[in-house]
Amino acid sequence: MAKKGKKHIASRKMVDRKARYSFADGVAKALEAKFANFDETVDVAVRLGVDPRHADQMVRGTVVLPHGIGKTVTVAVFAKGEKEAEAREAGADYVGSDDLVEKIKGGWTDFDRAIATPDMMATVGKLGKILGPRGLMPNTKSGTVTFDLAKAISEVKAGKIEFRVDKGGVVHAPIGKASFGGDKLKANLDSLMETLMRLKPSTSKGTYIKAITLSTTMGPGVKLDPGEVKTLVAAKA
Repeated sequence: MAKKGKKHIASRKMVDRKARYSFADGVAKALEAKFANFDETVDVAVRLGVDPRHADQMVRGTVVLPHGIGKTVTVAVFAKGEKEAEAREAGADYVGSDDLVEKIKGGWTDFDRAIATPDMMATVGKLGKILGPRGLMPNTKSGTVTFDLAKAISEVKAGKIEFRVDKGGVVHAPIGKASFGGDKLKANLDSLMETLMRLKPSTSKGTYIKAITLSTTMGPGVKLDPGEVKTLVAAKA
């Protein structure tokens, strides 16, 4: 434990807590400061200028990260008939209708994402108390309630992530693994930030992107320059 403590202290000293790093430099600094002996996940926390208590300022959405998140995503699909066969062909790990619902009622939730065809939602809705708290409930806003199963499964497998602002006005999201390296992590971060900007509520006044902090699983937080988001948006315009 003492050795680990020394590594943690040394890691924190590598980061200037008063600095606001550029995206590229911040990613590099987070990777430099990592010290765990496993492939750490790199996460970002973005504090937004919104009040989530108001429905018109709730920010939630999805983004397909160009380089995925470095994890094999297990997908369960609720479908029947021809759509069940389509889901299997598209690479779903588990497919079913009433039988799958009953299995989950029995306590099984060994999957990362769930997708359902619209005609199955009346049945899937009965699993709200099980799937909801785990963030597994399919919904139209995230594109996981659809008849286009092939597209939905492909996007989820490729690294499509869901995010939503929490009660404190912060969005938390993974952007990959440390092993990705700086360029891929920076590209994933850019995609997430561009998406957040597109989702800015019209009722959000003042500064929208207030703070951005990047960190690996065990590493210290690295504060990024929120102003760089404007450069990203301008470049895409």
